[in-house]
Order: sequence, then C-alpha cells, then structure tokens
Amino acid sequence: MRSFRTSLSVAAVALAISLAGCSTAATSSTSTGTTGTSTTTTTQQAVTAATIEEDTHYDSDDLTWDAASEVAISLSDGGSKVTSSSSTGVAVDGNTVTISAAGTYRLSGSLSDGQIVVAAGDSDTVRIILDGVELGNSTGSPFVVQSADEAIVYLEDGSTNTLTDATAYSDQGDDAPNAALYSMADLTIAGPGSLNVNGKYNDGIVSKDGLVLASGKVTVDAVDDGIRGKDYTVLLDGAYQVTAGGDGVKADNETDEGRGWLLVSGGALTVNVGDDGVKAFNTLSVKGGTVTIAKSEEGLEAQHILISGGDTSVTSNDDGVNASGGSSTSTDTGAAPGGGMGGGMGGGETVGDYTVEVSGGTLTINSQGDGLDSNGNATISGGTVVVNGPTNDGNGALDVNGELTVSGGTVAAAGSAGMAVTPGTSSTQSGVQVAFNSSVGAGTPVHVVDSSGAVVATFVTTKTIASLVFSSSAITAGQSYTVYTGGSADAKAGLTTGSIDGAEEQGTVTAGQYTQAQGPGRR
Repeated sequence: MRSFRTSLSVAAVALAISLAGCSTAATSSTSTGTTGTSTTTTTQQAVTAATIEEDTHYDSDDLTWDAASEVAISLSDGGSKVTSSSSTGVAVDGNTVTISAAGTYRLSGSLSDGQIVVAAGDSDTVRIILDGVELGNSTGSPFVVQSADEAIVYLEDGSTNTLTDATAYSDQGDDAPNAALYSMADLTIAGPGSLNVNGKYNDGIVSKDGLVLASGKVTVDAVDDGIRGKDYTVLLDGAYQVTAGGDGVKADNETDEGRGWLLVSGGALTVNVGDDGVKAFNTLSVKGGTVTIAKSEEGLEAQHILISGGDTSVTSNDDGVNASGGSSTSTDTGAAPGGGMGGGMGGGETVGDYTVEVSGGTLTINSQGDGLDSNGNATISGGTVVVNGPTNDGNGALDVNGELTVSGGTVAAAGSAGMAVTPGTSSTQSGVQVAFNSSVGAGTPVHVVDSSGAVVATFVTTKTIASLVFSSSAITAGQSYTVYTGGSADAKAGLTTGSIDGAEEQGTVTAGQYTQAQGPGRR
C-alpha cells in the first residue's frame, strides 16, 4: 500500500476511465480452518483505468492475500475469541475488539452492544473480512477506524453483514464518530457479499479521507447522509441502495484544492433521499454504471458535472441537475434573453465557473424545479438528454446562466414556457423550439415531422407541458418541421418512435429559430 498519494487530476481520471473503461471481477477461496493447512486466497479486483490507482488510495493488490495469514475473530457478547495462533494485533476488552496492526482479520458472529475499533499505524493497511457479522452499539458507532493508512472492509461471498449504531452518541467531540461505519483513514469496501448499514444517529458510511466502493451489495438507511467520503468518493462496481434523510452519496472536502470529487464508473446506485441525491463539492462525473435517483430535492449537484456514459435517471422536487456551489468566481456577462445565448432568465444573469457537460450515456430528468440547470455554461456533445421539466413558469426544463452549446447527441426538454432556454449561437447542431397554443396533457405523444412526411422524433410527455426543445442530428437548420400531438407511440414515456395516424397538427416551426414567443402557427 502506498503511504504517499499524488494529488488528483480530475480531468486525467475522467479521460482515462472514459477511454479505458472499468471492469471488475472477484474470486475467493477460504482457509481450511483448524486443520492447520490452508489454501491461498486470491481475491483480485481488476481495474483497467490506471489513474484510479494512481490518484486514489485504491490498489487492486489490496484485495489479494494469503488465507494462512488471516487472524480469525469470533464475536459473541461477553466471549469474543481470537482463534488464530497469530493474534498480537488484536485485543478483546469486554465487547470491544481493537485491531492495532496491519494484517487480514476475518470476523464472524455478533455483538449486540459492542464495537470494532481499528487503531493501527499510519502506514498500516488493515483488511477486515466480514463473514456473517452483526454489530450493534447502544452509545455510539459499532465500527470505527481511528487510525490506519487504509482500511479495507471485504464482504465474504455469500455472507450477510449488518451494522447498526445508537440513536444518540455519548462522544460529541471533534472528529468523534457520527456514522455506523466511520473511518478517519482511507476506506475501501469490496467483496461479493452483502452489507446492511443502519445509521440511526446521523450518517450511514463515512470516510474522513478517501472512499472507494469497489464491489458488494450494500444497503444504507440513514437519518442524515447515506454514504460520505471527504477527499473523494469513487463507485467502481457493486450494487448500492441508499435511503437517507439528508444527502445520498457525496464527497464534501471544501478546503483542499482538487479534492471533494465524486466518480461513478460502474455498478448500480439507487438513491431515495430527503436532500441532494448525488453531490460533490468539486466535480461529479458519471462514466458508466446506472444511477437512479428515485427521490430527492436536487438530483445531481456539483460545481462541475460531467456525464460521458452510463444510465442516469433523476427525480427531484427542485432542480434535477444543478451546477452550483463550489468555490466559483462569478461574473456578469449580460447574456441575451431567451434562446439567443441560452441565458436562463436573460439580461442580468451572473455566469460563474460552473459547468454541465454531457458527452455520452443517457440522462433522464423529472424535476419540479429546473431540469438541467447551470449557474455557468452547459454543453451537450453526445448521449441522450431527456428532461421532463417543471409545470410552473418560474422554472424551466433548461436553465443556463451562460450559454447552452449543443454540438451532438439528442436533447428533448419539455416543460413550462415561461423560462424556456434554447441552444445558443455557438451550437453546431440545430434543433426546434415548440411553444404550444394550449397545454399538452401527460402521456400525449408529440411528433416532429420533416417536409417529406417522415417522423423525425416522437416524444411522450410524463406531465402537462407548454413547450418543447428538441435537437438531434436529424434536424437540419433552416428546414421546416410540422408538429403533431396524439397519434401513437411505441413507449409510454420519453423519446421513442411513433405514428401520426389520428394525430392533430399543431403548426410548423423552423429549425434554428429560437424565440420564446414562437410556436406552431406563430410565424
């Protein structure tokens, strides 16, 4: 394990993962136990993007060890035992088990009111295998990493493990634990097994350093935040279900330059929360995997939001994707109103160092507030973006303080008409803007048809809409397109294919002509 880590280059990590991809595979065999013989345990996590290992604490070699070196710890109330011959790094005091040295420790059994404490050296890597463990604590956290270079929590194949903390903590000091799984050191969670975390006091899983979620089936239910890293949070693989009263998954270092970033490159994440779904102070990147934000106030939030792959779905009571916060220096560009510059409210909008960049993958938004919102600029160069935006005129499906540049991909943004934002003058891909004479009800197919009568796009609304912005490579600037509502569609929502048989013609729009007042028949 490296005791020195290079400073992060977010751009380098994002580029390398985008080009190389990320895949994981793990196999494991266990010690033969009390017979005195053992087999070598080879647990490997292959990560093809080398920058993950260069710029974080994570190293796939950390998931390879010799089963003969394991220290077995059997947990039970009032009778926890270390059954291995080499146990100098373990101390048992009542229902508190303290691990003080580097090594691999296999835990099994339960403590109804106890604690696992890791208090190792600053250069030590401590690997803890959870093999059917249930831990509870009535006064604080049941699992605390006080010190180490890195703590690895490995979930044994076929095992189910549970951590439950107290509803109130007796220790309220600075850097005191506030989560059911709490680490002051770099933390890695891996392995094919399952982990259930019940954060009854505050947070579920917390690392006050870096956090890498390499694999596993992890369910978190927390009063406040679900999963929280500080310097960075990386999701490589695995399945994560987060229910939380606060934020879902986040990285929140606000003081160290280049820190506070979050990356999803694989796996499946489902979030149901009372505040922000996935959040980073600095940069939030989705390169692969599946992100489903089933409930949130704001879905994705960071100073810079980069989506280049994967499948992201956001449901939010406020903004769906929001580039804001961070340590930005704002300037007033005096952006033109309406679609000319893609300015959110036009005229006096301040444009800060905030960005949303979509270059691949799919992004689907269902928001009550703004759909895709940037307090700076936004670019769409690839992928598919579908926005089911607000019904009230105080918000828009697209809200960009600077310029919205569209050079590729497919965009369908529907919602109210009061703050309609459209692609700016720097866009190289054309599109059409539709402002309907009367609102279009939820579930209605909207068809864009070219001059030859071919259906270029069919979009099915999920809520009542008054406007639609559509851009794709199938739209040619300056050409006329006829808009229909009704007919049929091959899907119940979003972009699909369909037929205008039985549909009602709404009028004609010209590609590339963006004005808030223009709609079908208004020329």
